[in-house]
Amino acid sequence: VMEDLKEAGAEAPPAGTGARGGLSLLSQGDSEEPCAQGSALFLGGNEVKSRAVVKYSSAPPRTAFARLEEKTDLKLPPANWLRESAKLGPAGTTILGNSKKSKPFSSFGMAYDFIDSVGNDVDVVSDSENIKKLLKIPYSKSHVSMAVHRIGRTLLLDELDIQELFMRSSQTGDWTWLKEFYQRLIDQKWQRKKKSKEHWYQKAILSKFLYYSINGDGAAQPVPSAAEQQESSSSDQTHDSEGASWPAPFEMPSSVSEDPSASSQGLKNDFVRNILWTFEDIHMLVGSNMPIFGGGRYPAVSLRLRDNNKPINVLTGIDYWLDNLICNVPELVMCFHVNGIVQVACNMMMKKNQNKKHYGTIRTLLLNCVKLLDKSRHPQIIASANYMLSELFQLDEPKKEENSESPLHENSDESYSEEEEEMPDSDENGSYSTSSDPSDDNKAVAIIKSVGELSVPEKYKSIHQIRPSCAFPVCHDTEERCRLVLSYVLEGLKSVDNSIKKESDLPAADPSTPIPLKYEDESARGGPEGLEKQMALFLDKMGSLQKGNYSSQSGMIPGSWQHKMKLQLILKSSKAYYVLSDAAMSLQKYGRALRYIKLALQSHDTYCCLCTNMLSEVLLFLSQYLTLCGDIQLMLAQNASNRAAHLEEFHYQTKEDQEILHSLHRESSCQGFAWATDLSTDLESQLSVSCKCYEAANEILQFSDLKSQNPEHYVQVLKRMGNIRNEIGVFYMNQAAALQTERMVSKSVSAAEQQLWKKSFSCFEKGIHNFESIEDATNAALLLCNTGRLMRICAQAHCSAGDEFRREFSPEEGLYYNKAVDYYLKALRSLGTRDIHPAVWDSVNWELSTTYFTMATLQQDYAPLSRKAQEQIEKEVSEAMMKSLKYCDVDLVSARQPLCQYRAATIHHRLASMYHSCLRNQVGDEHLRKQHRVLADLHYSKAVKLFQLLKDAPCELLRVQLERVAFAEFQMTSQNSNVGKLKTLSGALDIMVRTEHAFQLIRKELVEEFDQPKGGETSPAADSSPSLNREEVIKLLSIFESRLSFLLLQSIKLLSSTKKKTSNNIEEDGLLKSNKQIYSQLLRATANKSASLLERIDVIIHLLGQLAHGGSGISSGAVQ
Repeated sequence: VMEDLKEAGAEAPPAGTGARGGLSLLSQGDSEEPCAQGSALFLGGNEVKSRAVVKYSSAPPRTAFARLEEKTDLKLPPANWLRESAKLGPAGTTILGNSKKSKPFSSFGMAYDFIDSVGNDVDVVSDSENIKKLLKIPYSKSHVSMAVHRIGRTLLLDELDIQELFMRSSQTGDWTWLKEFYQRLIDQKWQRKKKSKEHWYQKAILSKFLYYSINGDGAAQPVPSAAEQQESSSSDQTHDSEGASWPAPFEMPSSVSEDPSASSQGLKNDFVRNILWTFEDIHMLVGSNMPIFGGGRYPAVSLRLRDNNKPINVLTGIDYWLDNLICNVPELVMCFHVNGIVQVACNMMMKKNQNKKHYGTIRTLLLNCVKLLDKSRHPQIIASANYMLSELFQLDEPKKEENSESPLHENSDESYSEEEEEMPDSDENGSYSTSSDPSDDNKAVAIIKSVGELSVPEKYKSIHQIRPSCAFPVCHDTEERCRLVLSYVLEGLKSVDNSIKKESDLPAADPSTPIPLKYEDESARGGPEGLEKQMALFLDKMGSLQKGNYSSQSGMIPGSWQHKMKLQLILKSSKAYYVLSDAAMSLQKYGRALRYIKLALQSHDTYCCLCTNMLSEVLLFLSQYLTLCGDIQLMLAQNASNRAAHLEEFHYQTKEDQEILHSLHRESSCQGFAWATDLSTDLESQLSVSCKCYEAANEILQFSDLKSQNPEHYVQVLKRMGNIRNEIGVFYMNQAAALQTERMVSKSVSAAEQQLWKKSFSCFEKGIHNFESIEDATNAALLLCNTGRLMRICAQAHCSAGDEFRREFSPEEGLYYNKAVDYYLKALRSLGTRDIHPAVWDSVNWELSTTYFTMATLQQDYAPLSRKAQEQIEKEVSEAMMKSLKYCDVDLVSARQPLCQYRAATIHHRLASMYHSCLRNQVGDEHLRKQHRVLADLHYSKAVKLFQLLKDAPCELLRVQLERVAFAEFQMTSQNSNVGKLKTLSGALDIMVRTEHAFQLIRKELVEEFDQPKGGETSPAADSSPSLNREEVIKLLSIFESRLSFLLLQSIKLLSSTKKKTSNNIEEDGLLKSNKQIYSQLLRATANKSASLLERIDVIIHLLGQLAHGGSGISSGAVQ
């Protein structure tokens, strides 16, 4: 059966892929038309540049190919053989196309046809076969003979047939010197080698193969058997004149085999193409005659017929690869035959996940192999078979959606063509005949599903419509797949271990035989900086290097089959345990995940003990294992509440795991990474182990430039390092804050606190460096923000270290607060703009505003008057408050908006109070007094506006209004005229009226508290809002009553004195009368000591309503 190359016995890349001496695989994607195509290929790890442009083509349109059925006899001609077909072109009527024409790819002929290119654009003109011979010289020992002509800068290459040349020279007398030279140096007994019958035989079956491969309406049908021909001979005789008869079996014409002048090119002239091919920097005009098929899923495919008895080597791969490369054909299909009979020649065990359709068959074959063989007599085959069984399961398959089905489950192969999928009665896919003819049952062959069934006679009974059960086992999840892999690995390990002789079985040492030393040339290991030495230094640094670590304890000889096989099995087990650990991690089974990753690291440790030539790929595995281990330790630290369940899962172990671990212990102690897998109950220890795992994973990536080869993994490791260092830094910072809380106020900062600060700062600093090295600005900003928080904790520690009664804002507090500001500003610079990460940007701005606000508040409340002048302190407080306002966005709609509004209102309140206090205490400079008066009034107004936006700050709003009243009273004391005093007094009463909103809010909260259910139950609404401070409300209410009483009394006095001097002022008379009534009611209310708080507030609200309607404000519009 024709097989694409992924089924063949060799692995090879096509034109467009790269491999060292390999061939092309059938790709699943569409190929480009072979007219003009440029590509960058990778051959042996190096980039190869190739571009081909078809200058001339006499080839017919491409036809789709048909896959030949198994057992097709290519020695028998197909029905369409040598008949003209539009799909193969005007093939000659003879078998081999014996044309007397000259060869189509003569360099002079091609140069003549494209004479404009010679000497200018083209470096070489030749047949593609000659170019291939030149390129294959490094891999071939055969002779290459060519004639070279130079025209300008162009070389013309032609094959120089020495044998034919010498045969003709014997008749003409030419080239005698060359013949003598050849005989003297190369072949003394030269004689002309005739082409054998085998050569013409192979050409004949190639021709028949191509005709068999034509697909479509003109597709050939298999030749009937002799019996069928006899049965139909009578009917055929009557139709001889109507249809063509089957051609006779092939017989080679004698003229062909003997006439050397005949240019027997076969189908060569029918597929002539002249191609301008640029390979690297060489421009060539080449000729090719490769038949190209296409259609359907494979627009361009080359077909190859291969004798299954001849192995495919590097020369075969280069030859096929170059042909496809020159013709821009991306895909290759091979048909294997033995003596002309089409066979299935499959190398089913490919690691590229390309042939899963046959995995069920492979598994059946391998299992039967294991059952048939005696384990004690054939341990190597048993171990190899079990390893191959484990290789059938791809552990690194990408995760798929639940509804998607794995190709393993379907036993399908998407890379097969539609023609192949529709093939009936194929032995490969396990199909069977659906014929209902009873005679078919007699031809049925019993299917033995397992070797054990051979002992059951009933199994030999003929069964109708039997389908062999070679299906691949369906694995429902990752754990089941890994468990199957580990079961095969265990059997392989057992086979290897049982084959190793025990110490008592070893022969005694011969005194006369020197003990062989394990010497190895350093140059062979890449110098002193070999991976093994780097690994040893790494393990020593991690505290994991043990004496005798790099030697087998079981006595295995390095290089033996046991040694090689055990290495592969151990590596497979480590991968399986890693996948199991990753799966458990995704299920949040952290104890189980830690157990599996421990087994993976133990397997890897044993591998390192046995391995004498460390591969970078294996070190990458170790880096991945340690990264996952760090993740698990971190999650265990963050989920301490379920520690008992995790501990139980960690200590559980299956019998299979125990046996694998026993095999590992035969070679090493498996303690190389024990530090990474300890399940500690201490949070600090778990975080430290996690960090050490990430650091170890990162250090391994520095070996052999693994970092640049695996950039994605490197970035993930650094992200995890930055994250864990942030976690540890926060842990130490919280510990320091706890010590600060427990410390007495009068005590100084302890050494333990300072040590925790240093540890926390070091972790934050390293984490910031990790994130900055991978340009992760967001996470770097978060760590800078946490560092600023640490500086604030340091400042707070110095704040609580002094005497509260003689307390002043200390220089140490200022130092740490300023450092905090610097780190917050660095965080903002790291982010650049809010668009990068709005949430982080807003958070940093809030923390920066908080820092400035705290610093200003402390300086205002605990002014350092012993070190600074009052004016300087006021200036610094004002600057810090304004900076806090700058980073507090009250207009941004977010969850933090009410907090920002409250902060801004508080800042304005504090600034107004400060300027109010300055105005009271300042004497002299009238200009400065006026400036402070304006600033105090401005900030009081802004504070009131912001507090009025909030529904949960009525006390703050009331306090600001009372301070405004006090500010008005202070202004009134400096006034001399009654008119001025009355105006100021009216403004103060207006402020009192505007406090009604605050009292309404207070009353509402008091009513809600009164209506709450008694006992321990509280409504959700009550829990969600802050409780009202009754003591503060009572205190403010008492002040308000006294100030309102004072203002009303002063108003009555001023209005009465004004009335004596002036008369007939109806407005003032009404106002005086109203104020007297309100004043009288207020006196009676305050005299009632038994009134409740709610009743007192109701009275105030009522009086303020009367005051508002009584027209108390002569200039009420001037005051807000």
